[in-house]
Amino acid sequence: MQTQTPASSLLDAPLPRPGQAAQPLYRRLADHYLTVIQAGTLAPGDRMPSVRHLMRQHEVSLSTALQAWRHLEQGGWLEARDRSGYFVRQPKRTAIGPATEPAILTAQVPAQYLGMHQRLSEIISQGRQQPIRIDLSSCNCASEQYAVNALKNGTIRTLRQNPSVLTSVLPYNGHPAFRTAVARRALRTGIQITPDQVVVTQGCIEAINLALRAVAQPGDIIAVESPTFYGVLHALESLGMRALEIPTSPATGISIDALELALRTYDNVKAVLVVPNLQNPLGCTMPEANKASLVALCERHAVALIEDDTYTELSDSSVPLTALKARDRTGNVIYCASLNKVLAAGMRLGWLTGGKWQARVEMLKYSQTRANEVLSQIVAADFMMEGGYDRHLRRMRDYLRGQREKMAEAVASYFPAGTRLTIPKGGIVLWVELPGPASSQAIFEAALKQGIRIAPGVMFTNSDRFDHFLRLSCGQQYTEEVDRAVRFLGDTARRLLQV
Repeated sequence: MQTQTPASSLLDAPLPRPGQAAQPLYRRLADHYLTVIQAGTLAPGDRMPSVRHLMRQHEVSLSTALQAWRHLEQGGWLEARDRSGYFVRQPKRTAIGPATEPAILTAQVPAQYLGMHQRLSEIISQGRQQPIRIDLSSCNCASEQYAVNALKNGTIRTLRQNPSVLTSVLPYNGHPAFRTAVARRALRTGIQITPDQVVVTQGCIEAINLALRAVAQPGDIIAVESPTFYGVLHALESLGMRALEIPTSPATGISIDALELALRTYDNVKAVLVVPNLQNPLGCTMPEANKASLVALCERHAVALIEDDTYTELSDSSVPLTALKARDRTGNVIYCASLNKVLAAGMRLGWLTGGKWQARVEMLKYSQTRANEVLSQIVAADFMMEGGYDRHLRRMRDYLRGQREKMAEAVASYFPAGTRLTIPKGGIVLWVELPGPASSQAIFEAALKQGIRIAPGVMFTNSDRFDHFLRLSCGQQYTEEVDRAVRFLGDTARRLLQV
């Protein structure tokens, strides 16, 4: 039943004043009314204030008012009705249950990685054997969503100003301008480092490899989240190290209690490797109290803490998320990050700061790969030091928020009853829990035959405990073709449950 807009002072309250990192006006207007909807002041079926009302009440332009309503419509909160205006709708995703929490005190056994490389290689190889129409497996955005023109123009400008940049000797540990830009940007997450403490790497995965080699030897145990990014498992296997998978919540991250139990049980755990903000594949962010406890726990047990901070800049939060490194007072945290997901995957720009292992990290980098090429570093540094970078990130966050909402709505609509999903507050991926015995490996294989690629849950563990999970990427534009692909995945899951 349609009702008139409720009379409430909250509806017509003034917009919050912009903070230091102000959002566009239409976003502040949209977020204001989203708060009203989420508070229940506006219920499903209620008519939203007219565009003219918005213009008068908040003294905004027609364009701003329309942008605000369209932003909420794209997010699935409003629906437009011909000649009637906008109405609040009830997204189906709100009815879907959150992903199951793990059992946190189950005894863990360090994995020996028998066949881990082979299993991952087979999955990756299968995904490359035939043409892919829809890629829902890659943890990247479509290339056009990155700062294509700005980076192109920056590259041309750099080569004009310094034509010998590609033929000059490379600076040790990275270009000074890029290292300075990284050190300044790190202040947003609470990290205070100097440019000299930054080591530029070939993406974040090289940074993680350097960190692991700096603190551990073959045969040592590394505690990791479970599930975790399969690249970490690959790296550990290649280094001859053993992974101790620690139960990880899809809402709050790695279990501090389970980790503490593991550190008391095994005396050769050399490091803990975590993604505290927008973890891959779960999308979870650790609460601030948990971050403080984790840093203190690792310090107390004299275990290195390796932080992968690849996704923080893609958080929906208006307040920057803090890093574990921000709480480090003794150099026990090795901080790794990259621009691969937020600026340009093709640049492969990563970095780390090694804390008490800084000298060893620098030596390992030099002996392993020497310095990185600097053209991309100079271009990225110029872009990061100007306002265009923050504008780019705001646009990326808006885009990804809309894609996640659409993907979550499609999962709720097409997947079988009992499917569970915890929707992250940022990032690129969704971690979907299938009901009953449905196998993501079987869905993966069926989807490949249709030219659709997903990431089955078995990629993110050395066991089979996540076979009824799958990771879906939200980086591609949500088109009708993508919608049909998600519908196919849901239909396939239903068929598997009926067998």
